Amino acid sequence: MLNQVLKTIFNRDITKLRTEIASYKQEANLWKIEKDIANPAGNLCLHLVGNLNTYIGAILGNSGYIRNRDLEFSARDIPKEELLRKIDETIKVVERVLDTLTPDQLKEEYPQLVLAEKTTTEFFLVHLATHLTYHLGQVNYHRRLIDSDKK
Repeated sequence: MLNQVLKTIFNRDITKLRTEIASYKQEANLWKIEKDIANPAGNLCLHLVGNLNTYIGAILGNSGYIRNRDLEFSARDIPKEELLRKIDETIKVVERVLDTLTPDQLKEEYPQLVLAEKTTTEFFLVHLATHLTYHLGQVNYHRRLIDSDKK
């Protein structure tokens, strides 16, 4: 049951991330930093893709994905179409891995210590879902602030 709930939430929010990135009218605005906004939408997108591909794809799904977290925050001017492709690939990875997890595996300890203390896999997946939602809100705010017609 939790698998299906997580799959629904991840699919909903990764799809919403795709919609937000696709909604930028001016592609350059994906990378625009203004005032105290340190992480533009493009970098937040790279961060979310890297995060999910690492903690779900590589660690739980043995995908072989290798993360470059520093690049998630330093890369600039990656074309919107490439970001969208990365999002589409991430949706597939998350769905594939969640489809394979059993209820017993969800109750097991997550294979890597990421937070301050050990957690179950199900706890860590819920954490990843809330992390996604947190940054999705930032992307939405960035788009409305930076890419609005009123600017």
